[in-house]
Amino acid sequence: MPVEKRNANAAPGRRGKRSGENGPGGRSKSGGGAKGAYAPQDDFAEAVLQVRRVAKVIKGGRRLSFSALVVVGDRAGKVGIALGKSREVSSAISKAYKRARKNMVDVPLYKTTIPFTVQAKHSASKVLLRSASKGTGVIAGGSVRAVLDALGVKDVLAKSLGSPNPGNVARATMEALQTLSSASHIAKLRGKSIKELIGGVDAES
Repeated sequence: MPVEKRNANAAPGRRGKRSGENGPGGRSKSGGGAKGAYAPQDDFAEAVLQVRRVAKVIKGGRRLSFSALVVVGDRAGKVGIALGKSREVSSAISKAYKRARKNMVDVPLYKTTIPFTVQAKHSASKVLLRSASKGTGVIAGGSVRAVLDALGVKDVLAKSLGSPNPGNVARATMEALQTLSSASHIAKLRGKSIKELIGGVDAES
């Protein structure tokens, strides 16, 4: 599924138009003039992963609102995803970006890739991430690629299994990356490197 990227180095005028339910939500840099519009920062990579329309049945009819799932990263080992909700698309995206910045986690990287192979499952979606040699590139698509790009990974092999739902795939990717964070913490407590802890050579193969 296509993902709208918000990269400070991208050429102007390339942002997509606002789309409807279950698609990436485009918006202008000013946020469309919506109240509480988010001002993107140049040193962070940002992308809208999913925008959904939600209908809540209330007395007298239905109340429509929107939910937006986004990813934010510093391209240097920190990344976060978050969900924002509002009655306007631009406001939902703004809330999501602000929350994602607060939810960023540190992920240990090995040169331009990840230290070793990890996998995780969220709901019906499963994601497998494998370290790759320099020059391989990011072999992934959709939400997985958006998260890895925001994190700053340059070389990795990824595979998504099960449900292609962008939200579930993104969350499975984050859970897999947090496995790396846990391994880094354990290695630090034991006074070893991650490579020594797992006894593998994935990152060098």
